[in-house]
Amino acid sequence: MPRLKTIGPNEAQPPLKAIYDDLTSQMGKVVNIFQGMGNSPAALKAYLSMSAALAEGDLSPEDREIIYLAVSEQNGCHYCVSAHAMLAKRVGLADDAIRAARQFQSSDPKHEALLTFVRRVIASRGFVSDEELQGVKSAGYSDGQIAEAVGYIGLATFSNLFNHVNGTELDFPAAEQL
Repeated sequence: MPRLKTIGPNEAQPPLKAIYDDLTSQMGKVVNIFQGMGNSPAALKAYLSMSAALAEGDLSPEDREIIYLAVSEQNGCHYCVSAHAMLAKRVGLADDAIRAARQFQSSDPKHEALLTFVRRVIASRGFVSDEELQGVKSAGYSDGQIAEAVGYIGLATFSNLFNHVNGTELDFPAAEQL
């Protein structure tokens, strides 16, 4: 049960109504996380703006989803794991690749290097060694893609923490438990 007020599309007033209208046109509905974030149009707009900006970057859709899955699993956010497992399937990741990413693993060497880097960024609070940074670069990731990976860690953490505070109810098929 949500612990913050849920603002449904029929209750939304400007400027939230315009944000919800955009979400509905893009996604077909306003998902529960956004109905909770809607308590602050500024917070919701910040999340959506960062997400949209990062989506214009150079990381592949697969790269973005494996980062989101790993961070969300690490943070214990079943809502985001479920949502991004669904999105990961849409971008072509198989079930075994999704399960592996949730554990910072991949059978693809490039993805494995990215997930290893993401794990180290989280564990070290960003104080990665030169060798750890070189590892992800050697796998073929550019400085720009590394910056985007850090951005996705932050974006996922924002949504994970919000869902924990809110108690957001799942409105996606539940991801399997690991």
